[in-house]
Amino acid sequence: MYGKGILKGLGVTLNRFMETYLDDISWWVRGKKRYNSAEGIAHRSSKNTRGIFTVQYPEEQLLTPEEFRFVPFLVYDEGAEGKQEVRCTSCGICAKVCPPQCIWIVRTNDPNTGKPVPQPAQFYIDMDICMNCGFCAEYCPFDAIKMDHDFDIASVSRNVYDLEKLLKPATYYAKIRPQNYNREEEARKAKEAAKAARAAAPAAAAPSA
Repeated sequence: MYGKGILKGLGVTLNRFMETYLDDISWWVRGKKRYNSAEGIAHRSSKNTRGIFTVQYPEEQLLTPEEFRFVPFLVYDEGAEGKQEVRCTSCGICAKVCPPQCIWIVRTNDPNTGKPVPQPAQFYIDMDICMNCGFCAEYCPFDAIKMDHDFDIASVSRNVYDLEKLLKPATYYAKIRPQNYNREEEARKAKEAAKAARAAAPAAAAPSA
């Protein structure tokens, strides 16, 4: 029948419209918030949702999956007296593997010895060029660069992040990627334990006096 497809489409729209109010009433009866709450947003993001499933951005935002990646940031550990122990050694691997070449690292040498300082003097990432591929984080041998969840960085000027803006504590990384952080920490502890065992082996094997 001519126009049957249009009627079916309108029927789907009407069904969604009615289910929205029915679902709202069921949540209200249970004393729960379907809107502006983490539980409500998770429900509307699931396959079990009924009625309207859109979110009222920016008042509401979808829950960010742990593996979501946007722009990179540099990780530092909090040392004694709040000192920032930057993990980056300015090796330059991230800049080499970056497809759009948006990473620039400024290295420096120790004025007394002339040897390279294992820490960047400056670190720049042009976020307007970054394609969010995550290669820099994947290839970093020191877990010094990670992908952020912060996607709301639009501005009227060019987004070139310097070292000060890129640095974030390891606690922040643990908050946005808890599973990855715990897995990396377990691997790091296992590596340190194996290193300590290898160092202790010769001493244990040496004959006592």
